[in-house]
Amino acid sequence: MTVLENLRKYDVVLASHSPRRRELFGALGIDFRVEVIRGIDETPPPDLPRHAIAEYLSRQKAAAYDISPNELLITADTVVILGDEVMGKPADAAQARSMLRQLSGRTHSVVTGVTVTTADTVHSFSDEALVTFDTLSDQEIVHYVKQYKPYDKAGAYGIQEWIGYIGVKSIHGSFFTVMGLPVQRLYQLLKTL
Repeated sequence: MTVLENLRKYDVVLASHSPRRRELFGALGIDFRVEVIRGIDETPPPDLPRHAIAEYLSRQKAAAYDISPNELLITADTVVILGDEVMGKPADAAQARSMLRQLSGRTHSVVTGVTVTTADTVHSFSDEALVTFDTLSDQEIVHYVKQYKPYDKAGAYGIQEWIGYIGVKSIHGSFFTVMGLPVQRLYQLLKTL
């Protein structure tokens, strides 16, 4: 028996290749399957406000999926924002080190956008957390990138990994938003469907 009996009528699909999102969503105790949507252009319109990008991308992912009448689709995207710069996923080790050097000793924003789609409805939201890093030494940055290869993570870090343990001074907002899925807000939305 699941806590959200209202979802029993749906085949719940988490459209994400992120193991972190799978872990977080799985912890809600909802039966689901994973689908990966490929070939999505993740370039936002140039005039889109930075804090709207993650939600926009989650909607783009949802729009690319051919939903059937009994499915409930969940898509998400996370961006890291430092000042005026939106940091995506690093292309290589050099870019990952560069991103972490920029984040070192500063506060940045992490925004995760989520879209929940059925055949009849589309609901989207975004959630923001502010993360402050302590000053990171070059040795710490090099070690982290070499050991953890954070190339699939916006801003080149996973807060649940070593760099988060030693480098994050504070978080204002949800830890899970920074991990890539604001599960509390998602759960509240799913209760209403």
